[in-house]
Parts: sequence; C-alpha cells; structure tokens
Amino acid sequence: MKPHSFHPASLLALLVAGHSLVHAGDTRLGSPFSDHMVLQREKPAALWGWADADVEVTAEFAGQKKTAKAAADGKWSLKLDPLPASSEPRDLVITSNQESGVKNLKCTDVLVGEVWLGSGQSNMAMTVAGCYHFDAEKAAAKYLLIRHYRESSGPSDTPQAEGKGAWQICTPENIGGFSAALYFFGREIHREVGVPVGLINTSVGGTPIESWVAAEVQSSDPETKASYDTRFEAHRRFDPAQAPALHEKQLAIWKKASEKAKADGRPFVVPPPKDPLAMWKLKGGPSGLFNGKVVNLVPYTLRGILWYQGEGNAGNPGLYHKQLTQLVTSWPRLWQDEVPFAWVQLPNFTSPGEGWPRVRESMLKTLALPKTGMAITIDLGDAKDIHPKNKQDVGKRLSYWALGTVYGKNVPTISGPLPADSKITGNAITVSFKHANGGLKPITGGPLTGFQIAAADQQWKPAEAKIVGETVVVSSPEVSQPVAVRYAWKDWPDYSLANGAGLPASPFRTDEWPVVKK
Repeated sequence: MKPHSFHPASLLALLVAGHSLVHAGDTRLGSPFSDHMVLQREKPAALWGWADADVEVTAEFAGQKKTAKAAADGKWSLKLDPLPASSEPRDLVITSNQESGVKNLKCTDVLVGEVWLGSGQSNMAMTVAGCYHFDAEKAAAKYLLIRHYRESSGPSDTPQAEGKGAWQICTPENIGGFSAALYFFGREIHREVGVPVGLINTSVGGTPIESWVAAEVQSSDPETKASYDTRFEAHRRFDPAQAPALHEKQLAIWKKASEKAKADGRPFVVPPPKDPLAMWKLKGGPSGLFNGKVVNLVPYTLRGILWYQGEGNAGNPGLYHKQLTQLVTSWPRLWQDEVPFAWVQLPNFTSPGEGWPRVRESMLKTLALPKTGMAITIDLGDAKDIHPKNKQDVGKRLSYWALGTVYGKNVPTISGPLPADSKITGNAITVSFKHANGGLKPITGGPLTGFQIAAADQQWKPAEAKIVGETVVVSSPEVSQPVAVRYAWKDWPDYSLANGAGLPASPFRTDEWPVVKK
C-alpha cells in the first residue's frame, strides 16, 4: 500500500509494508480533530483527513483560509500558518465540494496554546481519581483552558491511519479520567506560561517499550533485531483458543511453588502469571501499540513528548537503553519535528533482582541525547504498590524541566543531581554532579546513606560519603584501593542526596561490571 504523505522518508519502509488506509468517501477529519481541541501555537498547525479523490478541501480558522486537494487514496493534508496563543473559543470549519454536494464540517471551542503528548504504561494511564487528595483535586479542577485527549484505540499488527478519542475540558466532572501525570504537568505549564494547554494521552498499562517502537526501527537495528524477531514469531504463532489452558497450567505451577515456599517458611515474591490472552489483546505483537495508538496521531503539531514506562521491561532490562534511545529518536522523526522529549525515571519499589536499578540506569544514560530530560522519582514510590499515588510531584518535576529548558523560565532547578564524573584519589573516590543548584545536601539533614564502594574484587562494601562543594567523597575502611562507587543501587534503596532545590539525586554506578542475577 502507498504510504501517507505525512510520514518521513526514514520510516517509509515501515508504512509501505502495510499502512492501513481509511476508505475515502464523505469529507472528514483525522481522529484527533474534534470539539474542544487545542492547536499548537507559534508553529504551522497540521490538519488532515479524507475525501473523495481529487476533491478540493478548504480549512478556515482564525482568519486563515487554506486549501488542499485529496490524493488518489482520499488523503488530504494542509498546515495553518503559525498562530499566537488564544483562549478565545473559535470554530474550525472544513468545506469541500463532493459529488454528493457541498460538505461542511465544524469543530467548535478550539483554542490555541501548548500541546504535549504523553505515552507509556499504567503510571501514565493512571488517572487523577487514583491519586492522593482526589476530592481536593476534583474540587479545584476548574481550568477551562486545559484540555485532555485520550486515544482509546487498541493494538494493531499494521500501522493504522485512524484512531479513536475525544477531547475533554478540565472540569470537576471530567478530571477523574485525566492522566494524572499529564494533568499535574499541564497544570503547572498553564499556570506559569499562561496559555491554553492540550494534553494528548496515548498509554496502556502493563506494556513493554517494544510495543511502542516501530517494527522497522527494531528490526533494522542489529541490537534489537533478534529480540524483535523472537517476539514477532511468538505473536504469529499465538493461538487464542489454547491460551486459557496454558494460563491454567502456568497458574498451577505458580500456586505449587507458592505453597512450597510458605511451607518452608520462605518469602515468595514471584507475582502470579499474567493471562496471555488478556495481554495479547492489550498490547498485540511487537510494535502493536505504535501501530494502533501512535501513528494515527501523526502529525498533530506538538510542543513536546513525555514518557512514563519501564516497569514492563524490568524483568529483562538488558536492551532498555537501546530501546529507549530508539523511541526517543524515532518518534520526533516521525513527526518531522525535533521536539523535546522527557521521561520519568522508575521510582523506588520492592522488586527482586537488579531489573529496576538497571532500567533507571538506562534512563540516566539516555539523557546524553539532545533535547531530553528526566524526572527523578526515587523518593516517590510505594514499596507495595507499583502505582504510587503521588503524581502531583511527578508532574511538577517534569514541569521544572519543561519550564526551564523549553520555555526559558526561572525555576528552582530543571533536575535533581546527576553524576558528571568520578576520580580516584588514594582510598577515596570523588563524584562530581550536575544540577547541584544551591549546593548538594543530605535529604534528612543527617549523614549520607545509600553509597557503596568496591575494589577490583567487585565486593561491595557500605561507604561513608561526605559532601564537598558540588562533589561527594566516598570511602570505606574496608576498601583501601577503591575502583567503583554505586549509589541507591537497589529496587528499594537508601537515598539521601539532594540539591539545593530539594530534588533527589539519580541512582547511579561508576562501574560497568556484569550484573549477577540472583
């Protein structure tokens, strides 16, 4: 099939492989365009839709009048000239002259401001109704200039041009269903920048990052090709009719292991196996959610992208740095706009092994990419709940990054402390930090904890750590010739280091030793 014109050349191979076209007919708009939407200010705003082949389509908005002709496949697209921010509710009118007669479409209550897209798994999907202080948040949610679009399509084996969704105004009646992380971020942007804010939420709980990355991107990279091929083959061979019996068998094995651990007086922290049929329906094959819930949003004009995911890859984190890099670099190319991209680092949580620390490390490393940022949340987790309820601070920390870097506002800091360099001097290692804004300090006011130090034998020992300016000097009487330091390197770690603005430091390690699986 012929790809739609809005896709960049770098991803044409993906779309040639089977982009699903929407049949032409009556003139209509793409799924993100509806009443109450927010268009991005100060950039050419993309509009698209479908009509009969060769039909001329005219868009009128805010005194502008733009015309495009539908291609042979019925697709039309155009761009409005950059618009200033406006809280005035206006109509977008689409007119065409079909064989059946003149066709008029209208989107009412359209604003112009800042548009951010948020994606990921359940902690991005988690709604305001599930957060702390919901009653108070609900009562205060009277922000008629904040709008939320929830993309509600399912996964697909091929890229889909059309999706499902609707824009909602931020009111006490609607706020319970908004993405909490997006809302608390968007509320800060609205308050500080003073313009309407549109929040596009495309997220699905329990999903791995590979569901959100284009097939062409994964299969063409030597580091991810084998993993992609394995997942693709498993998806191809999956038999929904046999899934219930398989799940029963897996549950029986899990139950037996659980009962044995209980009888032996041992803790049993392995979660019950997930229903494979439910997961198949939820995420589809590799790239299933990219195909079903991302492609149809392109090229809706954005200011930036936020990502909140990683839990779904903690069980096998070896590829996560590469996968996050693929996502962060390929999505802006798909939009043909190098928009800024930030993510939420995994919080503290009780999970066996080193999966969560390694995913956090991958997120830290990915900050080497330009126009990226990260909200550190090592202090915002819940030991027993993978869905921590304090999304207010998650949104605020993301907003610090956006306000300070994207909007040029004065903020306390754009990040918690990040390790910059380390130097071995005698029996100590000195670690320097970026974003020490106002000076490094212990979170509790007491001694620093959570640091470990090791010699070449790779035996980790608890360490003493002292703040010296914008550095931390780490040592231990048990390690006379240290070579490496780790900080907060556990699923539920001790954490103690913050900057002058009170934001916590990212977990890190200075070694690259192989992780010992336990």
